[in-house]
Formats: sequence, C-alpha cells, structure tokens
Amino acid sequence: MSCNYLYRSVSHKLPNFICYTPIAPTILSHKSPFCPSRRRRQSRSFSISAGNSFTWDDVFRVPEFPQNDDSALSGFFDKIKLCNRDLEKQCEFMPFVIEDQIIGYVHHGFADFLKPFQNVFIFPQDNTYGSHFGCYCTLHPNLSTPNDRTKAVANVIKSLGELIPGIRNELFPVASAFGEHIFFALERAAAPYFGIKAYGVHMNGYLEKDGKEFLWLGKRSEQKTTYPGMLDHLVAGGLPHDISCGENLIKECEEEAGIPRSISHTAKPVGAVSYVDIEGYRMKRDVLFCYDLKLPDGFIPHNEDGEVESFRLVPVTKVANIIRNTSFFKANCNLVITDFLFRHGHIKPEVFGYLKLLQSLRSGYCS
Repeated sequence: MSCNYLYRSVSHKLPNFICYTPIAPTILSHKSPFCPSRRRRQSRSFSISAGNSFTWDDVFRVPEFPQNDDSALSGFFDKIKLCNRDLEKQCEFMPFVIEDQIIGYVHHGFADFLKPFQNVFIFPQDNTYGSHFGCYCTLHPNLSTPNDRTKAVANVIKSLGELIPGIRNELFPVASAFGEHIFFALERAAAPYFGIKAYGVHMNGYLEKDGKEFLWLGKRSEQKTTYPGMLDHLVAGGLPHDISCGENLIKECEEEAGIPRSISHTAKPVGAVSYVDIEGYRMKRDVLFCYDLKLPDGFIPHNEDGEVESFRLVPVTKVANIIRNTSFFKANCNLVITDFLFRHGHIKPEVFGYLKLLQSLRSGYCS
C-alpha cells in the first residue's frame, strides 16, 4: 500500500489516517510484466533531450513508427513517469493542516526553514494525521482569517528569498479540494513547497481537414524561465485566485493565441488529468482541466503576451509520434494530448496496455 494521505478519496478529516510504506500505485516500471515497454525495440532511438534546443524542422523530421505492435504504448508510459517522479519519497513529507483539513504536504527539510517563523508556522507534536515525524505543519491560531493567512505566509515566502525561485506574484487558492472553502491564497511558485493542489486549464486546439485531424502546437519562447523553447499546447495556463475555469480559458485563449471570445467560448470541457511529482523539497500535485476547441479551417493563431515563439499545425498522428519518441514537449502536455488521443480514437483498446495507460493519466489526486 502507499502513503494513503496522498491518494485517499475519503474525507480530508483524518482521524483514521495511517501511512504505509509507499509505492507508486499506477505508474508502471519498464521492468513490470504489465508494462508494454518491456519489449521496447532498440530502433526507437530518435530523441532529443529536453535540455537541447530543436527547431520545427526537427519536429517534422520525427520518423513514423508502427502503432500496432506490443510496444506501441511504451513511449507514452515513459512520459507519464516523467510527471510522477520519486513517489517512493512521499513519506518524507508531513501533512499541512488547517481546520482539521489536510491542504498540503511539507518536506521535513523545508520545515526546518519555516520553524523560525513561530508566529506563522507551528508544528504540533501530534500523530493524529499519521506523520512519520510525529508532528504536522499548521498555521498559528492567531491567523484566523484568509486575509491574515495570505499576508503572513507571503511575508515568510519573501523572507525565504531564493529558496523559492521564480516568484510570479500570482496567487493560487488553497483549499482541501476543488471548489471547497478557500483557507488562504498562496504565491504560485511556492505551491509545490507546501504540497498544495494546483489547478490549470489546457486546451487542445484542433481542426479536421480531408478526413484527418490536426493539432495546433506552440513553441515556447526561449526567454521563458520554465521549459524554454519546448513544445506546448495552443493554450494553457494555471488557474489563479478568483476566476472560473471557463473564464480563465477564454482569457488565456486571447493572450496566448489571439483567439477571440466568439470562438473560444465554444471550447468544450472534456475531463481532467492529474499527477504527483516529487523533486527535493517540492511535491507538485497538479490537476489539469482539459478542453477541446475545434477551430475553423483558415484560422491562424498569433501570440499576444510574448510567451510563445511560434505556432505550427501538425497532423495528430505526427503529434503522437513526437510524444512517444522525443522529449520535445513540456512534460505535462504529454498527459493532456495522450488523453486527447484516447478520446478521439487514436489509441485503441486492442493495443496492449490500453487500460493501464488510461488509468495512469489520473495518477494524482483528482479533487
């Protein structure tokens, strides 16, 4: 069993909380007899790592590979594992609790940096929430309102300086589950350091032409601090405080691709993907709401905010091969596009590993 405080779908009030030796419940190892990549072929060596630059010419030169053999899904499993790293380290984190609700997880090493701020963070010696460390993290009881908590935590984050890089001055809501009571708002860059669930919207912009499907892809600006120069969705963005998913998507459509509201309002919500990624002190627990927008033939996207270098229209079959055989895409885009491939019939039940791959697209905590 795993550290069930991460995956449990019952109430976040956890008097029955117990932590067990962790395993990754849905991410398959290449050594697993259930993973199709155990039969991977050596010929599939066309790959450029995420750290290297590439051009659109490189993208369109990705060779075609057959998708009807037993190893067809191995590349997709690889990309899902990239978003779900080091799950065996879950028990290095203690629960972050407010009003008897677990709202996040704090690494025991990061907690050492928070302990000097005793008027903001406290660490009760109580194993009610099943921490391996005999305590949990919470906010001082004097911080009783969302506004007080937001200001106090923001001051701590500012004091920590470069320990939390990439400050965006963008607030994310902090709640035990999506749509639940918001306890306070937190700087977006700090969310993984507190194991806060973060939400985003990702949109597949596609069109149909001559009986085939095409996806519009963006190539991120080389000036971006995260994933510079990599492939991305036509439109994607985090879900900040005080805006709905639908309105946020319409805003991002205009800023990132120049899509007017008259078109973007027809985007269809089609579900969500999720993942849990651990790296050092960070536990990134993301839920991405997925949208499809069928665009008119002749529409040409143009970026308005300087975050996208260029766009290209790419056949969906080519996009599938890019995911399977390269590292060109920003990591979490692989999950959303793989979900699109399932829903549009490009990945079929007859292929070995179909259900395992489908399940692994929601390896995180969808709530």
